[in-house]
Amino acid sequence: MNGAQALIRTLVDSGVDVCFTNPGTSEMHFVAALDDVPEMRGILGLFEGVVTAAADGYGRMAGKPAATLLHLGPGLGNGLANLHNARRAHTPIVNIVGDHATYHKQYDAPLESDIDSIASAVSGWVHRSMSPDDVATDAARSVVAASEGPGQVATLILPADVCWLESPGPVAPLDPLQPVNADEQLLAALADVLRSDLSVTLFIGGRVLTEAGLRAAHRVAAATGSKLLCETFPPRLARGAGIPAVDRLAYLAEFAEMQLDGTQHMILADAASPVSFFAYPDKASVLVPDGCGVTDISAGGVDPVAALERLAELLDATAQEVAVAAPSRPARPTGELTSESMAAAIGALLPEHCIIVDESNTSGLFISGATGGCPAHDLLTLTGGAIGIGIPLAVGAAVAAPDRPVLCVEADGSAMYTLQGLWTQVREGLNITTVICNNGSYAVLNMELNRVGADAAGPKAKAMLDISGPDLDFVALATGMGVPATRATTADEFVAQLEAALATPGPVLIEAMVPPLSL
Repeated sequence: MNGAQALIRTLVDSGVDVCFTNPGTSEMHFVAALDDVPEMRGILGLFEGVVTAAADGYGRMAGKPAATLLHLGPGLGNGLANLHNARRAHTPIVNIVGDHATYHKQYDAPLESDIDSIASAVSGWVHRSMSPDDVATDAARSVVAASEGPGQVATLILPADVCWLESPGPVAPLDPLQPVNADEQLLAALADVLRSDLSVTLFIGGRVLTEAGLRAAHRVAAATGSKLLCETFPPRLARGAGIPAVDRLAYLAEFAEMQLDGTQHMILADAASPVSFFAYPDKASVLVPDGCGVTDISAGGVDPVAALERLAELLDATAQEVAVAAPSRPARPTGELTSESMAAAIGALLPEHCIIVDESNTSGLFISGATGGCPAHDLLTLTGGAIGIGIPLAVGAAVAAPDRPVLCVEADGSAMYTLQGLWTQVREGLNITTVICNNGSYAVLNMELNRVGADAAGPKAKAMLDISGPDLDFVALATGMGVPATRATTADEFVAQLEAALATPGPVLIEAMVPPLSL
């Protein structure tokens, strides 16, 4: 058995049985070993950004890591943006990056680069395997590292000769790190704060956004009259009829400040203290009100859901009745196709247990409101702000949950970053409906142009935010990769096409011709 075979067998035995890959020469022994360990499912992406986003989508839905396989530093660089998004989502990923053979690195070959430094920008754990005797143990350690705490990217750098040399064989899985119980004194002090006259905001994210976590958070908030908000772009949010609803913190800083106005103490549960996405002239960067105390109950490896449930016990709120979203759907729209009518159509037709992948940006402004009372579903969003995640994120979600329909609502500009993910959808036969919101512009950047005080920009500047001329034809682009595609120019057409697409197994794409919103 060589090192690659030992590594893959150890990964499978440790629960990692999917590998999204775009390999090169240095990774050929890993690729060859896939036939020797048939339990490992290898899935090819035609660009590393597809590979890393797919691993992110898989980890969010499966609750365990997938592996990636990337080719040297340049391959890692190509996948870096969506590893950044995965880092912000706290997604567990075993990120395997091939490297030159240990004895070859000294010659500074054309593809030589500082992989360790590149990987450290997006990884919570980085390790270089230096011997076939150690590679299986290193693989087992990478799985534990990826699953630590809320989850993180664990990068294992794999020299080519470590793969091809003889190995002692696989090792048994290592025990995962167990979550820590919250400090009782801290929880008791927070219970006193919640019972006091202080205005308290409970700000939740990550692992709390499951149905169980939302119920615990709602019990605490309802028993004490505190405000409940969740992070702006949650990795995975359970929502819909029968699920406790939660408002998301606004994207625009001034609206977020209005939501948080008057807060005297903020309790964080698996969420970072809120800050503005960007710096703007004469606008705040820190969104927490001046003088507001902040306590993080999930710091130090604490299970945030267990901490909230214990806090509810201390507040005698465990039996507190929790309000849930009532069943409701918009009527099927007719007439003009706009962002609002598109959202209404999605709300009218959304299937039960659907996974919505939302990278619609400005065109998706109305989707959240239109789907709040739809059958229970999960929402995956753009966590790190690096656009180009939606199509391949849907790939990973569909691989992790093959029994659930996936609806990806994607902005036109963002789609062009990782459009190759459509090819992988066809190759793997994934049940994904993709809606491309074609408004011919980077509309969100037109809004930001004004917000940063550059509203006097001339035609050259504005041309940089206009993606018409030539006009993108997503029907042709999709069919060129084997995805059946249609174009909707009216709300009636969009309703008919979406209904047909959701009833069709496998990937389907709809190009929705929506005008830009006036923001």
